[in-house]
Amino acid sequence: MNNEMMRKIPKIDEVLQEQCLFVYLEEMPKVLVMDSIRECISELRTQVSKADDNYTLDYNLLLADIVNRIEKKKKLSMREVINATGTVIHTNLGRSKLSDEASKAAVLSATSYSNLEYDLAKGGRGLRHTHVEYILKKLTGVEAAMVVNNNAAATMLTLSAMGYGKEMIVSRGELVEIGGSFRIPDIMMQSGCSLKEVGATNKTKLSDYEMAIDDEKTAALMKVHTSNYKIVGFTEDVSLDELVKLGYEKSLPVIYDMGSGLMVNLTKYGVSEPTVLDAVKSGIDVALFSGDKLLGGPQCGIIIGKSNYIDKLKRHPLARALRVDKMTLASLEVTLRTYLDEDKALVEIPTLKMITSLPETIKKKAEKLSEELNEICDIKAEVVETKDQIGGGSAPTTYLDGYGVSISHKTLTSEKLERKLRNSKTPIICRIYKDKIIFVLRTVGDDEIEVIAKAIKEL
Repeated sequence: MNNEMMRKIPKIDEVLQEQCLFVYLEEMPKVLVMDSIRECISELRTQVSKADDNYTLDYNLLLADIVNRIEKKKKLSMREVINATGTVIHTNLGRSKLSDEASKAAVLSATSYSNLEYDLAKGGRGLRHTHVEYILKKLTGVEAAMVVNNNAAATMLTLSAMGYGKEMIVSRGELVEIGGSFRIPDIMMQSGCSLKEVGATNKTKLSDYEMAIDDEKTAALMKVHTSNYKIVGFTEDVSLDELVKLGYEKSLPVIYDMGSGLMVNLTKYGVSEPTVLDAVKSGIDVALFSGDKLLGGPQCGIIIGKSNYIDKLKRHPLARALRVDKMTLASLEVTLRTYLDEDKALVEIPTLKMITSLPETIKKKAEKLSEELNEICDIKAEVVETKDQIGGGSAPTTYLDGYGVSISHKTLTSEKLERKLRNSKTPIICRIYKDKIIFVLRTVGDDEIEVIAKAIKEL
């Protein structure tokens, strides 16, 4: 029986003649269609080989499986999603969204030639650093600046250029681990530096740094902002101003890895994070921060400071390996230019706009979504208060008052609802709380309200 059934399994070339596959052969690579057919037929062979005499080969079901598999292959791996979690800088969802103008600049640089490394005034070779250096100097008042591909790269380059073969003095309370299990001590080791820990986890004093300085071995003093955690209780640490003063007295440079790169003061919005300008005012020699966190730009690591150190970094062999591409520079330049008008930055840079959104504004969006969802059969929706997070390793103890919409279904569990939403045409990432789905509206755009409502209707 099995042999007879095996002979009834169609060949790949036969299936390719089916009309329902013609549209896929026109709009996507033939190899992906062939792979889907081959995989489904292979699985069918396995089923037939294990089947009993009652097994019936369903050709239409085979075609349906093939089409379903082709549809999955048709989708790009990296896709647009709706962030309904309320976490503004969501690392798993791509961190900061670019502004419209920054996005346009990235696209323009990608679809045309540019003066990436060409000096238009001199008519000869130029440097890619210059495209954003001038605006960083204008915004912060520093002597020099450069950009690499992320803040971990900025840290590695700085340590390698300024401390290779020597010691870097860091407080034990600042030996942070960032995402993906990357730790400051490991980055130091890869940079050719040796770490010299001072103080205790909860308490480090200025005298700890002073006693650790070795005239021959010490390359620099380093301070790392603990942006993704807070130590509270019986604590003490050395301020950046104090450390810079000590460095000046001992003729040692001070490096500040501040992480998130906040460019404007957000204290009145409940966010107490050090700003880039605070670091510059301290007289810091070199400061490092991310472009895609609180700055609200593309992924990159920004290094600012005194020209004698930055120039050394630019000449280092690692600088080329860690450099950024034209799209990053184009979108970063536009993002930085927006900060020339702080009020404009709070409105146009999505990350800042979401962080500073007023609860009553978010509540209006929640009420609109709740009304639409309550019109759908089997769905019960209600507006709920939420505590939203900044995310991205920034301001870990700060919670922003917001609003969301919780929904429940008469027959579907919250887990099944979440899975269906996550696999919808435009994936929707949301929260589950007390067996209810919650769409947190701080991170949902006005234009995404209808997308969520449509996805629920299509369930």
